[in-house]
Amino acid sequence: MPSKNAPSRKKSLGYYSKVKKGGGRGKKAGGGMTAKGVAKYRRDNPGSKLKTAVTTPPSKLKKGSKAAKRRKSFCARSKSWTSERGRAARRKWNC
Repeated sequence: MPSKNAPSRKKSLGYYSKVKKGGGRGKKAGGGMTAKGVAKYRRDNPGSKLKTAVTTPPSKLKKGSKAAKRRKSFCARSKSWTSERGRAARRKWNC
């Protein structure tokens, strides 16, 4: 069993942009996986349906569209996220 201090495999492979340290998009821009990170993850994991965040402002999305539904679903699931990274992700998704 891996130690609790060991970074997760996905984080250590560089799929995520940095939140607390320099580089990447950081917490102000939203943290989370970059498009490049998602592309690499999908190459490494054939059949993956991972997608990047819906960053389009809600006012620009058509009501009931796939993107609008994904955004609404994510915002509902992440309502209780209070960490710095969680808040950054919710900000990126316009929650």
